[in-house]
Amino acid sequence: MKLSIAALVCSLLIPAAWADDNGGLQKGEAPPPPHALDDGYRGTDDARIMTVEQAKGMHDGATISLRGNLIDGTGGDKFTFRDKTGSIAVIIPQSVFDGRTVKPDHMISINGSLDKKMTPPVVRVNHIQK
Repeated sequence: MKLSIAALVCSLLIPAAWADDNGGLQKGEAPPPPHALDDGYRGTDDARIMTVEQAKGMHDGATISLRGNLIDGTGGDKFTFRDKTGSIAVIIPQSVFDGRTVKPDHMISINGSLDKKMTPPVVRVNHIQK
């Protein structure tokens, strides 16, 4: 009987001795409040609407996200995109449309990069969302 109790006590103490205090999540201090974060993903708090006017002022190669309408196709993969602040030329390959039809009265979101080497500047679109 004494042997089984001694074995039980030893089996309970040995895993505690092997436990390690480093690695994983350590909950020491409270995290900073959301308004004090400098960078990183914060969900919809970061969302903001970029306008054509703001996009035209950005640097070459900047990532552009716009919401508005495709109002005109100037031939091939060149189109005119317009929002409430103005219009800008966009280049949208047929593969980006992915078989979807977009009409001038459809509100769409486009993502791409700004090409300021071309005159006037254009947005090279790589994603459309209706």
